[in-house]
Amino acid sequence: MRDDLRIDWTIPATPAGWEGGLERFMGPGRSRVELAVELGGGAVTAGLLGLLIWRGPERDAWSWPQTLVVVLIALDLVGGVLTNATNAAKRWYHRDANPWPRLGFVASHLLHLTAVGLLLLGQDWTWSLSNAVLLLGSAVLIERIPAEGKRPVAMAAFMVALIVNLALFPLPPSLAWIPPLFYLKLLVGHLVPEAPLYRRDGPRGY
Repeated sequence: MRDDLRIDWTIPATPAGWEGGLERFMGPGRSRVELAVELGGGAVTAGLLGLLIWRGPERDAWSWPQTLVVVLIALDLVGGVLTNATNAAKRWYHRDANPWPRLGFVASHLLHLTAVGLLLLGQDWTWSLSNAVLLLGSAVLIERIPAEGKRPVAMAAFMVALIVNLALFPLPPSLAWIPPLFYLKLLVGHLVPEAPLYRRDGPRGY
């Protein structure tokens, strides 16, 4: 590690009200670099994803509720991948050993799977249930593995989920981005603990 970097586990205080709630949801104490990547990277990725969806042949057949679901899922996954990759979010969500808040966060995304299967795939419950099993089984496995094994196990689970979807449950081109971003956000991003914050000392500090 460079001499001017240090690891800081301290969670900054957050304000009361909705601002504090938002900070705690995103991870208190995000650095300027993290915020810039979230905003800039999120905007570029969302724009490219929007172009992919717009050019897809399925778009013309979607109703406005279906289009709204696609847009909301796209924004959530793009933002979620980047936010869950930040040291601020890692430090906040892995501040103690209790796995239930993290597993609860993962389980809340069963709504995504239900919405895709029900509204976008014509009530394809096989797709939704299969991915629910992949998601929850992988999440429990990652939580039970010792810390030094969580990252490679998460990577393996991510690859398994992606290959299963490509081989057995392929989505149309306009929706093919959902499984990789979905599992990247939750398995590789949210559930893997890492160094909480690299802080530079001196005038170059965050």
